[in-house]
Amino acid sequence: MTKDLIVLLTLVGVCAPLIADEQGIGRRLGGENGPRLAGPAPGRPAPRTPNGGVDLGGVWRNGGDDLVDGLKPGELVGLMLPWAKAVYDARHRDNSQDPYSYCMPGGPLRIGGGFAWRFVPYPMPNVTHIFILQEGNAHTYRQIFMDGRPHPEDPTPGWYGHSIGRWEGDALVIDTVGLHDKFWLDEDGAPHTERLHMIERWTRNTFTTLDRAVTIDDPGTYTRPFTVHFTARLAVPESEIMEYYCIENNQYGLPGAVANPYTGKQ
Repeated sequence: MTKDLIVLLTLVGVCAPLIADEQGIGRRLGGENGPRLAGPAPGRPAPRTPNGGVDLGGVWRNGGDDLVDGLKPGELVGLMLPWAKAVYDARHRDNSQDPYSYCMPGGPLRIGGGFAWRFVPYPMPNVTHIFILQEGNAHTYRQIFMDGRPHPEDPTPGWYGHSIGRWEGDALVIDTVGLHDKFWLDEDGAPHTERLHMIERWTRNTFTTLDRAVTIDDPGTYTRPFTVHFTARLAVPESEIMEYYCIENNQYGLPGAVANPYTGKQ
C-alpha cells in the first residue's frame, strides 16, 4: 500500500507540470520567469480595431530599461552635464540605493525586466484614456489621457508624471511631463531632474513586436535631447498579468544590512 502510494504521488508530481503546460497554464513568478514569448509570425500584419486603427492589445514583455542599450558606447555619459556624470558614476559603484529595489515605481521608461504588461484602452470605441498595467512593483500603472486635454500648467511631480496621448497614423504618441527626480531613469542609474520631458512613439510594425522610440529632453541633466529605441515582444495568447506585490514582506538588503532610504530601516 505504502509503495503504491509513493508511486502514485511521484507520477502526479511528474505529470502535473506537463498537463499545466498543455493547458497553457505554466508556473512563474514574474521577472525573467515571465510569460513565454509568442513564436515568429512572418508576414502576419498587426491586428486592427473595428474602427480601423492598429490594435496594441495583448500581453507584452520588455520594451525599455537601460538607456545605453539604445545608444552608441559612451554616448550617454558624453551627453551628461558634470553633476550628472558624478551621480551616474557613484550609482555604478553602488547600486544598492536604486529606489526600484525598495519597491518604489520605476518611472515611465522602465518597463522591461521580463515582467508582463499590457495597454488597456477605455472606453471603447471612443477611447478617452489608455492605461498601461504592469506586473512589477505592486501592480503599478500609467494613465494616458487621450481626450485632447493639455498638460496642466503646474503639474504635481510624480513617479509617472502627467501623460497625454494622440495617434499619428499607426503610431501612439505619449507626451509626459511632471516627473519628480526620486526614481532612477533606468536600472543603470541614469539621473534626471524635474525638467524631464519624455515623448514616446509606440508602433506595432509586426504581429509580435512593438517598437518604442523614446525622446529624452532634460536640459537640467543632458546637453541636448536624444532618442533611444526599444522593442517589446508579444507573449503567448494565454498569458495574463499575475499578482506581484513587491511591498509584501519585502526584506531587501537585510543580509547586507542595507538601510531602506525611504524608511530608514534595514
